[in-house]
Amino acid sequence: MRLTDITINFVVFQIAWLLCVIAGARDQPMLALLVMIIAVGVHLVRAPRPLPEFLLILLAAWFGALWDGALAGFGWLSYPSGQFATWLAPHWLIGLWVLFATLLNVSLRWLKGRYALAAGLGAIGGPLAFLAGEQLGGVSFPDPVIALPAIAIGWFFAAPFLVWLAMRLDGYRPTVQSNG
Repeated sequence: MRLTDITINFVVFQIAWLLCVIAGARDQPMLALLVMIIAVGVHLVRAPRPLPEFLLILLAAWFGALWDGALAGFGWLSYPSGQFATWLAPHWLIGLWVLFATLLNVSLRWLKGRYALAAGLGAIGGPLAFLAGEQLGGVSFPDPVIALPAIAIGWFFAAPFLVWLAMRLDGYRPTVQSNG
């Protein structure tokens, strides 16, 4: 993996994450959707094999929609915009799961097979990302004493699962060339 690929992947993710959260916070979820589509487009165009990456993105979106939707359904998280149903995450937040999936086979490739590390980083990074989102107005915690540990537990399991899934759906894996 070239450093330029990793850098582009990381920078696109960071910019898109920030814009998605701000758009969701300002009741402009469709802008967040547009940003996410552009970022995914950049990712898929750069992928040697875009189909596995696309499948990984879809599965991460599905997982995130259900997990973060459950947190909202229990009343532990509240979103300012984009939520179609109580038990489903807002579409701009699902976009954040999509964006995270774009990191797995590029910037976070080094986590492959390191499930314990992925779990630990998920348990720390998940709540930190939500706290950053709260500061930007994208989410609120009616009861942070319950919400933040729940987010940590969810990401403790989600991160290694998504790393495992990315190992199987890796559109950036170097191809083996035959000399035949």
